[in-house]
Amino acid sequence: MKILFTGGGTGGHFYPIVAVAEEVKKQIKENRLVDAELYFMSPTPYNAGILYENGIKYIKNAAGKQRTYFSILNFLDIFSTGWGVITSLWKVFNLYPDVIFGKGGYASFPVLLSAKILRIPVVIHESDSVPGKVNLWAGKFAKRIAVSYPEAAKYFPKDRVALTGNPVRNELVLRKVEGSREFFKLEPDLPVILVLGGSQGSKIINDAMIDALPELLKKYQVLHQTGKNNFKEASETGDVVLLNNDFKQRYHVVDYFNTISMRMAAGAANLIISRAGSTIFEIAAWGVPSIIIPITESRNDHQRSNAFAYARAGACEVVEEENLTSNILTAEVSRIISSPEISERMAEGAKGFFKPRAAESIALEILKIAATHGA
Repeated sequence: MKILFTGGGTGGHFYPIVAVAEEVKKQIKENRLVDAELYFMSPTPYNAGILYENGIKYIKNAAGKQRTYFSILNFLDIFSTGWGVITSLWKVFNLYPDVIFGKGGYASFPVLLSAKILRIPVVIHESDSVPGKVNLWAGKFAKRIAVSYPEAAKYFPKDRVALTGNPVRNELVLRKVEGSREFFKLEPDLPVILVLGGSQGSKIINDAMIDALPELLKKYQVLHQTGKNNFKEASETGDVVLLNNDFKQRYHVVDYFNTISMRMAAGAANLIISRAGSTIFEIAAWGVPSIIIPITESRNDHQRSNAFAYARAGACEVVEEENLTSNILTAEVSRIISSPEISERMAEGAKGFFKPRAAESIALEILKIAATHGA
């Protein structure tokens, strides 16, 4: 049995794929099924170490990215897409998997088109409340379509779509509370604000948070993930802002969290400030109150739609970028943390939003289709 995974080059696509792959292996072992060879095809491996750890073989292809803004690269990437289709068709034909699982994004298009041409069964998953172009197109021929938000289901055929939620890796589902404050050298009794800017970080969130530090650090500790590209600027600016501040030791800045440190950070957090990508589902799994700040210029305005869908579950407060100031951020943080009722309501809303069997549901369907195709 051969299963091929494909998706765009972001953590929001990559890590749910890993979660599904983990569950595929688990189901094979528990149900004594025929073993499966797992492959991931994309222009970059994103995280080669995690692929190796999970026994997923990487196959490189090419794909052109279509940006939502004007760029000469959009024209040049037409040729990259064409070359990607040709090479992917050849590589998919040589591999000839029993099923292909696609997470959407520009990187998955050449592989999914190859599947359509070669008549290989396809299962897709849509992470956002408003589907992307590739998944909308692939939904016309995919055998099964899984969605994270109920709002996304209306874009796909009713007889082939299912609300599964978003897959989260098993090792991230449970936050580690015990020892978390010691891990980051945090004060034992002071509330902790965890700031997550997504896999690339967020300069807008970083700037607003740093401006708010002098006021926030009077009552709270801040654990701030800036993103690797923004780390130097954010840490240096923070040093200047807090030069003579009596509470500067309460500010902890990091560029990136690995799996262990992410679980620890989540365990320490009383409140999380985040973008509105797939991190929402990790926050929901942890059951932590949050302030969600969607990207204004996201494709199809999907982050804004994601944020308000999560807010309707009672799990968060949404602050849009145009309203993001240090004063508003400080006021919202204080309003939530100072009220046990609000914090508890958000925590319960988050837990109710999370669907713990997302990866299992998708994995079982993939295996079912693969077994039928290989028969």
